[in-house]
Amino acid sequence: MNAKTAQRSGAGAGNSAIEKYFESTEAALDGLDAYLRDEDSPLYQHELVGAILSLYIEMLRQSFRAWKNHAAFSDKFRIGRAESGYPVFQHVLDLAKDATVAESRLKEMPSADDLREEMIDFILKKKKFPAPMQQAMAERLYLEDLQDETVFRPFVLPTTVKVSVNPKSGRPYYIVHWGSYDGSAHLPLCYIAVIEDSSDKMIAQLVGRNGKLHDQLDIPLPIEGLLNPELAHQFDDFCEKNSSYSLTLATIASNMDQDFPTLHPTQLRRVVMGPFYSSGVTQHGSVVTRILDKVSKADNAWMLTWTLQELFAISETPAKWGLWGSTPAKQTYHIDTDDLDATRMGVSAYEKHALIPHEAYQAVYASGERDAVFEGYRTHVVSSGRVLRDF
Repeated sequence: MNAKTAQRSGAGAGNSAIEKYFESTEAALDGLDAYLRDEDSPLYQHELVGAILSLYIEMLRQSFRAWKNHAAFSDKFRIGRAESGYPVFQHVLDLAKDATVAESRLKEMPSADDLREEMIDFILKKKKFPAPMQQAMAERLYLEDLQDETVFRPFVLPTTVKVSVNPKSGRPYYIVHWGSYDGSAHLPLCYIAVIEDSSDKMIAQLVGRNGKLHDQLDIPLPIEGLLNPELAHQFDDFCEKNSSYSLTLATIASNMDQDFPTLHPTQLRRVVMGPFYSSGVTQHGSVVTRILDKVSKADNAWMLTWTLQELFAISETPAKWGLWGSTPAKQTYHIDTDDLDATRMGVSAYEKHALIPHEAYQAVYASGERDAVFEGYRTHVVSSGRVLRDF
């Protein structure tokens, strides 16, 4: 979307398409966050999973806040209108690049207070709206947004959030998450992995004689990177190279199993946070577009979908050591071959979800297209700040 074709967002801006888009993304992220924080949520009953996903939602929220200010002073703002409904990958790269120079650029700009005074003086003297100064203020706010470093990056480095011991194997295991904003699909992705570590050094350091974590260990979780320090940098590189949306979970897990002889990924999840549909902006399909266009309030004319993919190991081929060579332990993963979509995704199971405001859901229902729009999705309706599930 070209920002010049609509009024710029911010103080004094009209109800433009770009402004509607940012209103709807904010409402969608608020709704998704409310869903995750509901202790009765059937999808994220595991508290740790909900907490992890909330981190990525906050990154997206901060990114959209920065993008909104960026669109108010830049010439162009592009969205994957017929695909993801999210800003294109270049805008994610721009956030990462601009964050590195935000501090120095802010020092060269007038303060926010000085800009406000200039705007007031301009209005009083010229009797016009101070568009150039408003754009300067938007740029300042944009750079300030980037200083806290919580925006969604092209690649979000792995973080270890839990350490325990598998009583069956006697190995320590880590729960690790990382993220990626896919450059081709323009979609934010979150990965969560359960990884056992069979390295002698880590077993000696972490596992006591009772087969549990050493009592005296005080691990200050969360920890940036993989807990195993000898593999942490290599693991970061692996995740960055193997986080593409085009790769199936089976491929990613098998690559990890092969590249790290002492790491054993027993479970891998991927949350695909999109596509996103917004009236007047995205063009995913004639049915959805036509229905959302009938919704009266802009902040209710949207729909957010997401997919949870899961892969788990069902067995392990033991390591073999001999004079003529050795073979490390290898995981065997379950793929639901009875489901064509699961086979295509390379997963054991998956769930597709849709989150939609009550007014928009009523429009879908009234259209008689409810089954066509939500076929295969678990549908959740946002109403008065609450999420009504499984419609």
